[in-house]
Amino acid sequence: MDSLLSIHWVLIIAIWYFGNGILHDIFVLIKHKEGYNIDLLRLLMDGHILMLSGVIVFVCYIMMLNKIEYGGFINIIIGVSMLIYCGMIFPFLKSIGTIIVSIILIIVSIKAMNSFPDISLIMKNYK
Repeated sequence: MDSLLSIHWVLIIAIWYFGNGILHDIFVLIKHKEGYNIDLLRLLMDGHILMLSGVIVFVCYIMMLNKIEYGGFINIIIGVSMLIYCGMIFPFLKSIGTIIVSIILIIVSIKAMNSFPDISLIMKNYK
């Protein structure tokens, strides 16, 4: 079970988010026939949200490798945010893959955080 919910899933999910953001923007630019307008900006922002989420999850992956608990907290926030985002766009785009990896991100982050050292105990030793 430990290898199934490995921290390395976080890296895969970071690549998933970032890669899908790039692909989204490429396809938007290919299909958009008009000039620069509010519709293009809105569609490009969707891709940029995915790319930014991927970058943040990658940084959190590095934090989690170093047993920094906040990486897990931030990943949970990103995972929940992506689930909300997918729910908002679901009538237009059925992002089943992103929903699944977001749930995996939340589960893996919670599991990893349970194995991290307790920060409050470490801080008491420094006082």
